[in-house]
Amino acid sequence: MTSWQLVRMIGGTFILLSLALGVEGSPIFHSSNWLWFTAFVGVNLLQSGFTKWCLMETIMRKLGARAGN
Repeated sequence: MTSWQLVRMIGGTFILLSLALGVEGSPIFHSSNWLWFTAFVGVNLLQSGFTKWCLMETIMRKLGARAGN
């Protein structure tokens, strides 16, 4: 699996989990403050689209993931 695939899978997981923890109608609701984490992940994904640099991808490469195209 390539680093860009891992970044998208981790980003999607973080967004879904933080939404589940931050939305009051969720059965695992904890606090609406989790929505800040959702926004943080979304902004980082948007930023990586403009700059072509993503911290999570750098971390994944250092952990041994193959570089993606």
